[in-house]
Amino acid sequence: MAKQNKFYLRLAAFVAAVVILLAAGPFYIVNEGDQAVVTRFGQIVKSCTSTGLYFKIPFLDVVTFYPAKILSLEGDQARIPTKENQFIIVDTTSRWKISDPALFYQSFKTLDAAYNKLSDVIDSSTRTIITRNRLSEIVRSSNLINEEKDSADSNQLAGIEGEDSAEIEALVNVNSNNESVSKGRSALCQEMADDARKMVGEYGIELIDIVPRQIKYSDELTESVYNRMIKERNQVAQAYRSLGEGKKSEWLGKLENEKRTIESEAYRKSEETKGKADAEAAAIYTQSYTRDPKFYEFWKSLESYKNTIGNFDVTYSTKMDYFKYLYSSDGKRQ
Repeated sequence: MAKQNKFYLRLAAFVAAVVILLAAGPFYIVNEGDQAVVTRFGQIVKSCTSTGLYFKIPFLDVVTFYPAKILSLEGDQARIPTKENQFIIVDTTSRWKISDPALFYQSFKTLDAAYNKLSDVIDSSTRTIITRNRLSEIVRSSNLINEEKDSADSNQLAGIEGEDSAEIEALVNVNSNNESVSKGRSALCQEMADDARKMVGEYGIELIDIVPRQIKYSDELTESVYNRMIKERNQVAQAYRSLGEGKKSEWLGKLENEKRTIESEAYRKSEETKGKADAEAAAIYTQSYTRDPKFYEFWKSLESYKNTIGNFDVTYSTKMDYFKYLYSSDGKRQ
């Protein structure tokens, strides 16, 4: 009976130990998209990068899980000078992942600490690369803008030919291109990532890329750019105005010459017509005078009265030969 009691006690103790062991969780699961680091008394025992069921020593081993997927880091806006000492506002976004969970645990232990460190590294690399390059290299990826500008200039000059086209080109300086890009924004982003990888590789981090989410001019640079754009447009407008004024003067000169030519020809023809008319009138007058000299004299006297008497305020005497046709009411000479 005593032996049987001892057996039950041992069995109960064994069952209790098994229950306690199971309750303590000797197993852990690494799910898809996760990875784990197992530590014992602060020392790394192993790391698990594959999904599955794993065993750990209860109460001694501590499992820390990290994401195995790609993570993103949104950087803060930074005011950075370019090579020309022109300040721009840069806002970046980065993609990264934990490539070595054991090394990552040794370096940071928590994701928040990793985010802080990675943010400092990316900001430093971004500032380093931008300060080495010109503004055009940062904001542009190709020289397409120069090609489009040439095409736009050609379209603007499509209706202008010969000397006028050359004059416009000289006035607006259409052959001047923007600065050519040798690297471009994409290449600079790659340089930023390469520079940052040198500093984060030892932390068990794989940096995938750094992409400027937003690049904008600072307030003083924005005003400078707007003023330059306004100046260029005013220059183009003034060029067309100057060409228009020149054409206006040219056409007005031609118009004035044509007007003078037409007036001169018209005056010549009018004088010829007047001469012919005067000759015909003289011939008619002569013919009329020879046919009836008295009537001709009477008619010329009436015309003279009509043209002269109205110019005098008063006539003191009509007893002169000039008024000989006014002496009688019937108009006959006395």
